[in-house]
Amino acid sequence: MNDIAETTLDVTRQENITRILDAAERLFRHYGYSKTTVADVARDLGMSPANIYRFFASKVEIHQAICGRMLAMSYELAANICHQKISASDRLRQYVRSQYQLTLDMMLDQQKVHEMVIVAIERDWHVIEKHIDSIHALIADVIRDGIAAGEFADQDPEVASRCFGAATINLCHPQMVAQCLAKTNRAAVDELIEFAIRALRK
Repeated sequence: MNDIAETTLDVTRQENITRILDAAERLFRHYGYSKTTVADVARDLGMSPANIYRFFASKVEIHQAICGRMLAMSYELAANICHQKISASDRLRQYVRSQYQLTLDMMLDQQKVHEMVIVAIERDWHVIEKHIDSIHALIADVIRDGIAAGEFADQDPEVASRCFGAATINLCHPQMVAQCLAKTNRAAVDELIEFAIRALRK
């Protein structure tokens, strides 16, 4: 098989994978993850379940791929903010606020999406841990910039990043955001952000 034929096959395969993921995500959002089967996805696409299994071994594998796409979008949003030419403090503020809003918009306003995320978190998938590590690395770079500019105290940026993430997890973790929304005895979004940023300063 020549290179052109191999490239065409790769493109076709990726197009099929994207179609399957788009259909599955649409059905998961509408009916819920637990109520949607591989057969439902196949029916929606006008193909047989066997054809789905050529690309994904199970519904769980489809779910993992969808989760990966959602996390990639979250990372891209975070990276764009963290690479802005503004102060480290302002980047951290924007990052946490954007992640909080993303959680509200994507995961809580659509209850079926929330179910998908909770299932993924409970199964402790590697893709989520990898995402957390990537976010920690981004935040560590921002803190490193803040230290170099004299904005933050001299400290280990990697440790500081993990601590900053732990301090603001109530604003990024879907279950915790959902639990705190209706509570009046919790710190407000900006109060928690400012508290975490103050901890980085001299």
